[in-house]
Amino acid sequence: MVDVVTAIEINRPCGVVAAYAANPENAPAWYSNIKAVRWESDPVVAVGSKVAFRAQFLGKTLDYIYEFTELDPGRKLVMRTANGPFPMQTSYTWEEAGGDSTRMTLRNTGSPAGFPAVISLVMAPMMRRAMRNDLAKLKSLLEGDRPQATQENTQRKDKS
Repeated sequence: MVDVVTAIEINRPCGVVAAYAANPENAPAWYSNIKAVRWESDPVVAVGSKVAFRAQFLGKTLDYIYEFTELDPGRKLVMRTANGPFPMQTSYTWEEAGGDSTRMTLRNTGSPAGFPAVISLVMAPMMRRAMRNDLAKLKSLLEGDRPQATQENTQRKDKS
């Protein structure tokens, strides 16, 4: 069993961070291990929606389907594997961190069946490092002035 939690402060409003991070179509841009995403249901982030992911981890290609199980827009998103190599749950939480900053927490819990026992022992530290890097990439994307990264920039353009 692994249970890994990481967090980061992103200098963007909570709604902007949550909207971007909760959209599975953005995952390949900030998750280094996720290579492809495909909706298995209507492309709407809602409880019961399903998304297929293809990832690379420890030299293996992993195909799995996540189902959204809990959603509090702008505050929390929980998804669990509905089909895949091992049971996993991923949770995102967002909270205001003062000013226009957001504290995002990423948590992965699960049982990494299908990997040798020795690899299972070192999986949590490897996941923690990957998750920290992923959150740093998300921070970089959202704090940069990339129009596709924030609703705020889109709204600014619309008012011009």
